[in-house]
Amino acid sequence: MSDDLDQRFADAQERVKTLTSRPSNEQLLELYALFKQGTTGDVQGSRPGMMDFKGRAKFDAWAGKKGTDAAAAKEAYVALVDQLLGG
Repeated sequence: MSDDLDQRFADAQERVKTLTSRPSNEQLLELYALFKQGTTGDVQGSRPGMMDFKGRAKFDAWAGKKGTDAAAAKEAYVALVDQLLGG
């Protein structure tokens, strides 16, 4: 099961690169957060400073996934890529 999920996750990482239009910022943050949670686990490090808007948004999105297990995050990532690609 894990091998199948890991393969689908890897495939989704490749397929997301084929998007013809840029996803919204919210979708990009969701992809980032799910990817990080699925590959690294709960957020690490300290929250970036106030002037690092992008870093702070990414940190906060990832922190919002805290406690989500890796398999669930990978499944959600695959589902979001499918949705973005219209599948």
